[in-house]
Amino acid sequence: MSGAITICETPRLRLRTVTPDDAAFYLELVNDPSWIANIGQRNIHTLEAARAALETGPMAQFREQGYSLYIVERRSDGVLVGMAGLVRRDSLPGPDIGYAVRPAYWGQGYAWEATAAIVRHAQHVLRLPTLYGITSLQNQASINLLNKLGLRFERFTRRQPDGKDTNVYRRDFRLD
Repeated sequence: MSGAITICETPRLRLRTVTPDDAAFYLELVNDPSWIANIGQRNIHTLEAARAALETGPMAQFREQGYSLYIVERRSDGVLVGMAGLVRRDSLPGPDIGYAVRPAYWGQGYAWEATAAIVRHAQHVLRLPTLYGITSLQNQASINLLNKLGLRFERFTRRQPDGKDTNVYRRDFRLD
């Protein structure tokens, strides 16, 4: 992708910054039923809306915070398998780890590989003191992944502005 910055790589994956050229992929991802069920409805239904959401979301956050959600692409062929990265929310005292993998690539270890790379990046490159994770109460796959990444349940909350019940997880890198 033109203008994309590689953040980190794993044996199979490259995590890179988002560009406006990723709009079609993002449009498909945010309208997948699994995204809507586990992350929420974004009301993005056109390519133009997807491009605008990328520009005001991950691209702006990267410029302002130095981290964001990244495109996860397979190194062998450049296929876009999902997104993973760090999100800064007003409802949490620090960034939280987020990810979404297209259903066609579930069960292949991509979520683990990408999020483990994000945790290493957060700890060793960004030198964040703490990393958070949030998940809906019924999303057992994400609960298991957060635990595998070393995040531990901290509290239950009702997320704003949508009022969804949410588990909050935390990993304090100063204790590692």
